[in-house]
Amino acid sequence: MLNWRTVVLVTSLASPAAAQPPQLTNAQVQVQAAGGELVRVFEARRASMVGPAWIGYAVPLLHGDRVVCDWNDGRSASASTVVKLEGGDSLHVLYRIEQGAVVRIRIFSEGCGIDAGGRSVVWLTDVRPAQSVALLTQYTGDAARRVADGALAALSLHAEPRADTALLTAAREGATPHLRGQALFWVAQRAGDRAIPAIAQAIDRDPDTQVKKKAVFALSQLPSGEGVPRLIDVAEHHSNPAVRRQAMFWLGQSRDARALAFFERILLK
Repeated sequence: MLNWRTVVLVTSLASPAAAQPPQLTNAQVQVQAAGGELVRVFEARRASMVGPAWIGYAVPLLHGDRVVCDWNDGRSASASTVVKLEGGDSLHVLYRIEQGAVVRIRIFSEGCGIDAGGRSVVWLTDVRPAQSVALLTQYTGDAARRVADGALAALSLHAEPRADTALLTAAREGATPHLRGQALFWVAQRAGDRAIPAIAQAIDRDPDTQVKKKAVFALSQLPSGEGVPRLIDVAEHHSNPAVRRQAMFWLGQSRDARALAFFERILLK
């Protein structure tokens, strides 16, 4: 098995520490500095790629105690190698390119072993988090769900405030119900108090019942039971019976004392 250390081609003057890719094996690696122009450099490299290849970079990870060894089709894979018990500080974002187009986005935190399958990997250094958010935002509306879902998942783990805005915008203005629903899920995971108005708006105003139901689920994902009062309100008063049932289901799953009191009140009427 090839190791990246034996095949790296340094194409920039980046420092040795900054130039190092993650724990990457079986890869033909080229290292290039983004120079503060991530979108331009990325798009130039993407457009020049014909065969399957990857472009990747690192940005600061939201809450460094997390370990994410690939969020793939809605599931996080387990680590394949040694992982820091306290988590890492970096998020590695990798884009698979085929015939000059992005066909997949995968994310890894530090400590996750990555086997590139003998493919070429362009590793970009000097990447600014805000520019990563801008690049990923371009792909949240991709026609391919796998690409859009990967972009949303990557945004959710950026330690960059602009990622909140990108997710909230997708939740409110996404072109498809699937995109809005997925964005709502990730908004609930990271946006805190800012998540509640966007979720409430989806429940009240989104024209698609499935998006409303996903918004109800997003309420159930808010930390410290913050969504329980709103779930109770939806269960009692929403005009859509499917949405009311969804709220009752997640209230039942919450094991929250306020939810128990709500069910007691309903049953004793």
